[in-house]
Amino acid sequence: MGLTFMKSIIALVCLAGSLLATLTLSAVAYAEEALCTCRYCEAAAARASFGVELGNDGPHYAPVRMVDVQHIKLDITPDFKKRTVGGTTTIRFVPLRKPLEALTLDAVQLNITGVEGSTPVTEFENSGEELTIAFKEPIPVGQESWVTIEHNCEPTGGFYFRTAEMGYPEEDTHCWTQGESHYARRWFPCFDYPNEKSTTEVICHVPSDMTVISNGRKLGESVDLEKQLKTVHWLQDKPHVNYLICVVAGYFDKLEDTAGNIPLGFYSQPSLSKHAANSFQDTASIMKFYQKEIGVAYPWNKYDQVTIWDFIAGGMENTTITTLTNNTIFSKETENIKSSRGLDAHELAHQWFGDYVTCEDWSHLWLNEGFATYYTHLYEGEKFGRDATLYGLYRDATNRVLPGGNNDKRPIVWKRYTNAGDQFDYRAYPKGSWVLHMLRSQLGEEMYRQAIQNYLKEHALTTVTTPELQAAFEETSGRTFDRFFDQWVYHARHPDVKIRYRYDPKLSLAHFTVEQTQKVDNDVMLFAFPATFALKCGDEMVYHTEEITDKKHEFYVPVPSKPEMVQFDPEYTLLANIDFDKPEELWLNQLENAERCVGRILAIEALAKKKTNKGIDAIQNALASDPFFGVRVEAAKALGKMNRDEALAALVKTPEQDDARVRLAVADAVVGFYRPESLDTILESAQQEKNPAIVEQWIDGLAKYSDDSVTSYLRASLQRESFRNQVAEAAVVAMEKSGSSQYVPDLAEQVTNHSDKYTSRGLGKVLIALAKLSDGKEEKLQSLKLIAPHLNNGRTDVQKAAITALGQLQLEEARPILQAYADATNDEELSKAASNALAELTKDKSPQPRELIELRKQMQELEKSNKSLKEKLDDLEKKLETTEKKD
Repeated sequence: MGLTFMKSIIALVCLAGSLLATLTLSAVAYAEEALCTCRYCEAAAARASFGVELGNDGPHYAPVRMVDVQHIKLDITPDFKKRTVGGTTTIRFVPLRKPLEALTLDAVQLNITGVEGSTPVTEFENSGEELTIAFKEPIPVGQESWVTIEHNCEPTGGFYFRTAEMGYPEEDTHCWTQGESHYARRWFPCFDYPNEKSTTEVICHVPSDMTVISNGRKLGESVDLEKQLKTVHWLQDKPHVNYLICVVAGYFDKLEDTAGNIPLGFYSQPSLSKHAANSFQDTASIMKFYQKEIGVAYPWNKYDQVTIWDFIAGGMENTTITTLTNNTIFSKETENIKSSRGLDAHELAHQWFGDYVTCEDWSHLWLNEGFATYYTHLYEGEKFGRDATLYGLYRDATNRVLPGGNNDKRPIVWKRYTNAGDQFDYRAYPKGSWVLHMLRSQLGEEMYRQAIQNYLKEHALTTVTTPELQAAFEETSGRTFDRFFDQWVYHARHPDVKIRYRYDPKLSLAHFTVEQTQKVDNDVMLFAFPATFALKCGDEMVYHTEEITDKKHEFYVPVPSKPEMVQFDPEYTLLANIDFDKPEELWLNQLENAERCVGRILAIEALAKKKTNKGIDAIQNALASDPFFGVRVEAAKALGKMNRDEALAALVKTPEQDDARVRLAVADAVVGFYRPESLDTILESAQQEKNPAIVEQWIDGLAKYSDDSVTSYLRASLQRESFRNQVAEAAVVAMEKSGSSQYVPDLAEQVTNHSDKYTSRGLGKVLIALAKLSDGKEEKLQSLKLIAPHLNNGRTDVQKAAITALGQLQLEEARPILQAYADATNDEELSKAASNALAELTKDKSPQPRELIELRKQMQELEKSNKSLKEKLDDLEKKLETTEKKD
């Protein structure tokens, strides 16, 4: 009877949210007791009554434009104490195709206080998601019109504050906006999709000692001495998409430079500004290179970069003003390990690819992100040589594209995403970059450049889709690219290529078999690609390219003598999984003779798998003397993965490296081994190393060892001064990995007295480590008291970490705190984190039966869903009452 009764309660609650209030703690306890003896099928039956929310998996298309937006004018005032923003938005537009009776704008959780227009407005409706404005008379097609909307909000996204009340340095107080992909609608009403471009204008009112930066050129600023408010006026007079509108205001220190006649501004937080020059040292040379490489002058009037505390991404390419994570600022002690060059180059490339020419909808995002990724690699090549470009492509392929794409049936151009954020993955960034690299490799650099130049000039200041890019390549080259774009862009994956080679001494022929082994279906094609081989025969190099179009292809190459080196794709121009099984001697010769770094790296990988002493010696020699740092880095990684004493010995005997990136790789490889006799070496290395990034790596290796010397060193490292407290944070991570509760007092002391020294993520690591290491009920309760207050920390990263830490404590006393937080917060991320933490508490309660665990999860979800249902029922009841009164 208990189970039946509980099912009835659940059903009634699902139908009427108000009943949830009557479900007391004793009723929940009764339900748990009732399910203790039921079968798993009964739990499944209870689960079924909750239903499953399915995301919209598309297809997604750009919305039909009812008007042409010509200009957007924002007049706003941010309130740094209340963390609100209000003002007016004026949108100038022209109806398209048919007279406009009502204008619909995106507007999420905005308080709309007034609307007026050039055509009288009869009424407006604010649904919480959209603002609909009805006009007294339909506005004729082509008639320029405007609406002005008064609004305010406490933004839930799109507009962000960083203030002392939130835990940030007071001298760094600032606010900023983030539009991509659909966040502008959360602070002003707009057409929030990238298939609409307009000019924009920003008027911002802030305290008189603050700075305001926005898109375009500054028209002026003035100060109201009575109100102590500064008004700053910016205008972007070339059209750009809505998500690129940006406002940043607050306290900043500024550096200046120029790139030709383009002024460059670098704004950073006062607490970090003494290090800012490190991060922006390449901007002018990147700008110069891009204008030469792209063949189109920088299309805007200035370029600013602004760092942001706890930015939600690495950077955002707003037109003429890029916002960047302040983590991009680094100290010189890290030598060349830390660099902003890649981020700087990526975001600057967007000023052409993404801002000047913009993808029309998110399925074509690679036209923004693929270009920015590839041109970052091209700049590396400009600065450090061809190998630097290829090494970047190699890392993208091996770390992201090939692993990510092996079992992924989504193509680059994909319309069935759940939300726009799904498109921001390896397909748009590194795979998109690789598509461009393959096009450049097949066409040659000059013809590729001409095609890109034609593409940008033809589509300047407009939105585009992939066919426009394909057309530019075809019109420039005079050849079709249907198959290329079909297999690489509109279908999924990449080829798996199996290559077999043998030499015929009688006929002096090299015999090759090239086979594609990937599964071919409706999602993955049989690929067509050029396969190039380089054969070293004495002093002569023989190159041969074969067009592969079939599943299996055999061919012969005449050679003057037996090849000493047989290398596939010597210029690294094909994105593919390559299985080339050949004798060790050929790999040794490739390591010694391959011209490009990737050929030598691939040889290192193959030799490491064979694990012979001869191979280890060759890899160690490459680590010691190869001219390109990336080969030395990969040599260190390969030795580290072998887990042989000979490999460890090869690492240890390697001469001291001048390049810090290689020293870091060596440290990472050495600490990957567990050898008790290595402890003294690791400790000594950590104590002698001055570069904090490398010290961090040595410290990470100490987590494996239980020794008084390690304990003392880690505790001392908590007190060691370093930029952003990097060394102390490394010690915290090592303490957590050790699993030892002896560090709980040390971590508690960090939370109590030194929280302000850590970054948001660093403090989060301290909280989680404290929770994980706390042992015993009393110690856990003490830790709970230290962790729980950080639920109210103004920094999202700290809040999420505190939530996670409470779940990790495995204390039932944490449940009501987490439940109350989950119920109270309007932040989706924090609510999800609280739900996960509650599930963590539930999951590890081993004495409880599975059925009880499932019911508890269901009750948590039920409470949330019925809170929403009750609100909807209340709203319906009010509407019915209003209707009855009218009748």
